[in-house]
This record gives sequence, C-alpha cells and structure tokens, in this order.
Amino acid sequence: MARLRLKDNWLAHCKALLRSDTVRRAAVRVGVHKNTAFRWRHRFLTLPKTDRPFPLHGIAEADELFLRESEKGARHLERPPRKRGVAATKRGISREQVCIVVARDRAGQTVDFIAGKGPVTKLQLHRGLAPILAPDALLVTDANASYLYFAQERGFMHQWVNLKAGARVKGAVHIQNVNAYHSRFRGWLSNFHGVATHYLSNYLGWRWALDKSRIDDPAAQLRATVGAFSHT
Repeated sequence: MARLRLKDNWLAHCKALLRSDTVRRAAVRVGVHKNTAFRWRHRFLTLPKTDRPFPLHGIAEADELFLRESEKGARHLERPPRKRGVAATKRGISREQVCIVVARDRAGQTVDFIAGKGPVTKLQLHRGLAPILAPDALLVTDANASYLYFAQERGFMHQWVNLKAGARVKGAVHIQNVNAYHSRFRGWLSNFHGVATHYLSNYLGWRWALDKSRIDDPAAQLRATVGAFSHT
C-alpha cells in the first residue's frame, strides 16, 4: 500500500472487488482513473492470494484447468499478436495453454498453483502438489499417469476415475467437487473478457477469497490487503 493515495476511496474499491467489478466499472464507481483502478486491483490482491489453507486433509481431489496463454497488456510480445477468443492453432492440450492444478478437499478447502504451459508433469506435481497434501490424505484424480507416478514416489494413497471411459463416480471416489470449482472459476473469469497470464495468480486468489463469501465485507477486504486475515 506504500505510496498509494486517495485513502478515502480504498473501502469503495474493496467493495468493487467484492462485486467482481471490471476495471472500468470499478473506476466509475470509485471515482478514479481506470489505470488507477487496475493498479489498485493488483496491489489489493497481492497478499490475500497468499492466504490459503494447507495441508488438505481427508479426501483431496485434484485436477487441471487449462486457460489460453495471454500476454494482454504486454509491450513486447513473445509471439505474433492475436485477437481475443481466437482458437488455439494446435488441437488438444499444448504449450499455447496454461495449466492450473486445483486441489480441493471435501471440507471445501482449496489450493491451486500454476504448473506451467502444456500438460502437467510429475515434476510440477512434486513441486506444487506435494507441499499442500497431508501425509495421510487420499488423493483422488483422473487417470492422468503423472498423478499415478507422483503418488507412488511420494507415498500418497491414490485413487483415480477413468473419465474417458465414462466412469465419473466410484462410491466416494470422484473429482466432481474440484470440477465444480473449475466451472465456477471459468464463469466468474469470463466477466473480465480475458486476463493476462502474468496476473493469473491474483485472479485465482481473488476467486478463492470470494468463494463461499470467505471475505464478505469491504473492511475485511482492506484488512486482508495488508495481511490481517480473519479465520473462522
């Protein structure tokens, strides 16, 4: 928050975050320039995105979410520019897409991390998934072999469902909770008409803060902005 001005407008901006306002709508409602609204958005999300519950206990579902890589707003692109919404040039999962791994236990606690571009690898799971699972957690995934080898090497209990064969549920073994979270995140993210991959971790943390009204009033949002988190 260093060097940010217009302190009287901060709570109004926090309210705009809770409403999931676009940058332009937030700027109008708060009474600031759109560039200020954009800068404040990402300043105000820097610390809240770090407040995550881990380790995950009990049955922990994990699955990947893929978004088209975006250099929106970048001055120097690493590829030729394209219009938003244009389909990928390669079929299936490729390095044109950013892989987000979302892990969620049955208590609704959720942790996610950006694995990289293209399909998730065993090494990425070792780095990102291992630290957030309790040693006695049961990891439930689809039939992706990366999870199988990761679980074997780490000693995690592991069950999987073969979604391609139509086997979505085997008793308590399913990944419907984490897939429902994917769906909510995609629907919410579509309001912003494309976000830069550079800022994607902020949006992941923002969605987590809003899920189940975890942060539910502007004052709590402002406290979270400076790292004062409220846990119930």
